Amino acid sequence: MHALPVPVIAKEVGNGISARMAQRLIDCGVGAIDVAGAGGTSWARVESERAQDPLQRRLGNTFADWGIPTAECITSIRAIAPQIPLIASGGLRNGLDVAKAIALGADLGGLALPFLQAAADSDAALDELIKALIAELNTVLLCTGSAALRDLREPGILVKAGARME
Repeated sequence: MHALPVPVIAKEVGNGISARMAQRLIDCGVGAIDVAGAGGTSWARVESERAQDPLQRRLGNTFADWGIPTAECITSIRAIAPQIPLIASGGLRNGLDVAKAIALGADLGGLALPFLQAAADSDAALDELIKALIAELNTVLLCTGSAALRDLREPGILVKAGARME
């Protein structure tokens, strides 16, 4: 096996990554995984809208809701690979969603749609979004008595606060 001189991050595009696939990626030398679970942008649906061919359009519509939910990806991968850096994306929309993903075992959370929507509006909207996300994360820390986001990994900390990731 040849090793690259830089770390490689494997990223799904909306279908999620199973624990089995994550193990295969780790065995190949991947240094981090972005799960991109079902719940975010459906690239099957996007491709369906772009398709000229009726079969491709049908396939895109059929598989538009296909995939493993982000929360399930995080917990199943973390169970078999406690040390792999794990990025949660796919359906995260706010700071509370990021906090929930971290509580489930992710190291980072990624949001695309809120940033794209704000960017389409204005630079000021982007600035407001960032301020809101930071405020939401700080509120989670306050509500859970946590000093830092890593403290959200304490078992049951968000369950006690009444926040559950769907």
